[in-house]
Amino acid sequence: MVNPELSLVPSSEEISTQLETLTCEHCMKGDLLPFDFSFAFQPIVDIDSKTIHSHEALVRGKNGEGALTVLSQITRKNRFRFDQLCRAKAISLATTLNLSTRLNINFLVNAVYNPDQCIQVTLECARKNNFPIDRIILETTEEEKIEDPTFLHKVLDGYRRYGLNIAIDDFGEGYSSLNLVAQIRPEYLKIDRQLITGIDTDPVRSRIVEAVVHLCRGLSIKVIAEGVETLGEARILRDMGISLFQGYFFARPAFESLPPVANMDF
Repeated sequence: MVNPELSLVPSSEEISTQLETLTCEHCMKGDLLPFDFSFAFQPIVDIDSKTIHSHEALVRGKNGEGALTVLSQITRKNRFRFDQLCRAKAISLATTLNLSTRLNINFLVNAVYNPDQCIQVTLECARKNNFPIDRIILETTEEEKIEDPTFLHKVLDGYRRYGLNIAIDDFGEGYSSLNLVAQIRPEYLKIDRQLITGIDTDPVRSRIVEAVVHLCRGLSIKVIAEGVETLGEARILRDMGISLFQGYFFARPAFESLPPVANMDF
């Protein structure tokens, strides 16, 4: 059941009015969204401090439908508005839920037209909700084909100047991950579930992840193991020196709410 207090969260239409104050040509001329959406939240835990490090906002349909029902409707023309709305709505909902941790939000690099203009709605929404900018972590993935690698540096460097942190999501899912690390130089790297599944019984996966952890340690990049579902997976990853975890073993995503966390002491 949806919490009635969440009516305080602005709709896509309400946030869209803020976009009209921007001079970004793509947001002004892009297609309006033919749908609305909301979020589920999943914790990322820190097993060293036994605390919740952050929550990831996972896009869902307005009534809790899966992410694909939303993402399948994103086009080249409406992606600009969707990217803006995604960040603004996630911050607004997180504030309504009294989220006190960091907030991970996925963003579309290819939907950024001008770094300084395209961040303004996010900054304004954070200001109105008294949500600290340095608690926002923007996640990108190699699955989004970067159309202009040079522009990527400009976007991310611009966002960092405002205090935002950057994470590479789904690391290891594709084939150009190391190149993306060199391009982005993220604060966080999330190891994809494809490398995590059965790692406690697969020496090849274990060696690969161990090498990634060693690399990140040398580059001062924080590693997050995502998609952790079993005690065996959690233990071997912990023994590699990973302290940040996300997955069903700790908590499942909860629609428009913050789920309880289990198994932080193992």
